[in-house]
Amino acid sequence: MSAWLRWVVAACVVLGGVMGASIVEAHKASDAYLQLRVADTTATLRIDIALRDLDRDLVLDADDDGLLRWGEVRSRAADIEALVDRSVRLEVRDTQGFTCRPGPLPPLQLEQHSDGRYAVLVQTWTCGRAPAVGTLSYGLFAATDPTHRGVLVWRQGGVAKTAVVAPGTAGMTVPLGPDRATAAGLAGSDAAASQPGAVGADSGQTQGLAGIFRDGVHHIWIGVDHVLFLVVLLLPAVLRREAGQWRPDTAWRPALWRVLGVVTAFTVAHSITLALAVFDVLNPPSRWVESLIALSVLLAALNNLRPVLVETRWRLTFAFGLVHGFGFASALKDLGLARSELAAPLVLFNLGVEAGQLAIVAVLVPLAWAARRWRGYPRWVLGAGSVIVALIAFVWLLERLFDLQLLGVGA
Repeated sequence: MSAWLRWVVAACVVLGGVMGASIVEAHKASDAYLQLRVADTTATLRIDIALRDLDRDLVLDADDDGLLRWGEVRSRAADIEALVDRSVRLEVRDTQGFTCRPGPLPPLQLEQHSDGRYAVLVQTWTCGRAPAVGTLSYGLFAATDPTHRGVLVWRQGGVAKTAVVAPGTAGMTVPLGPDRATAAGLAGSDAAASQPGAVGADSGQTQGLAGIFRDGVHHIWIGVDHVLFLVVLLLPAVLRREAGQWRPDTAWRPALWRVLGVVTAFTVAHSITLALAVFDVLNPPSRWVESLIALSVLLAALNNLRPVLVETRWRLTFAFGLVHGFGFASALKDLGLARSELAAPLVLFNLGVEAGQLAIVAVLVPLAWAARRWRGYPRWVLGAGSVIVALIAFVWLLERLFDLQLLGVGA
């Protein structure tokens, strides 16, 4: 391998994961939760938005002490309502095609979710007859957080439906009544279905589950702590330990078995706790989960620098993979679905996480294998990369344990 290619490979392996830590939040992704309910001749939309996201855009923490108090949030209620009014637009029509009338907004509320406090806004539409279809446009945090997603839950004919909407979604058709053909006709099916993010009357459930799958991929890719945990576990997979030194593997099969061991252990472990958390069998505090995830990244990086587990690295992966599963779970726990309705979203979300994880492995491992014979790989790729990751993880651990803000972005 030529010298310039070695440096390119090394840069891709180390910096590809590490540099992302400076621009992406390392904990739970930015999600808002939208619940659309229909009763008789009314439709109600409830929007739950994380205070941490609102604080980033509106600077709710007036005294800048790192704590958001109810008085600070309440004093900015009008600004929060104006932001939502500009960013989330819903038009509801009844079975005769008439537009329903929106009512006044009740006072802003707060609610505790699995990952922190959320502002809750509720709007009700009154119709002449039963609501039949909604048309949603969504642009919340479009200018400040392109990773943000809205998770919409509604019912059609008594069946729970879900859809993941990204900022920039316009004209998304949400069929509400049991008559799918009527809803499609009222929405102007061809025009509505052509809009970005449109659910469509004939494919609402399929599109919704596909959105949950994509949301699983999205969560693993933007979860820098999860990604760095995998990176520091996979970097030494192409090396063997001899006489206290890292040596490049000469055969690909031992390296492949190490990779499979890490990936399988992580998959099995986080799948177990993801299911336990989603079905509310175990519900550890979010701060402890996020702190343990940071600790897992720190210990995995330190294990590369002072190896304790080498060929049995999968054991460390499995143990901390259980913690990472709790971190993934918050995306599904806050959907407001009954237990009987969680099975399909759980499976699709977990498959999305696995697909995102395999994509990372498919890029990282061939690069590491190509660079393993470079004599600088143990020192500069594995060694320096693990030091940088360990320092980042240590800062995350302090932030999460003591509720501090040390990095330029939230950890």
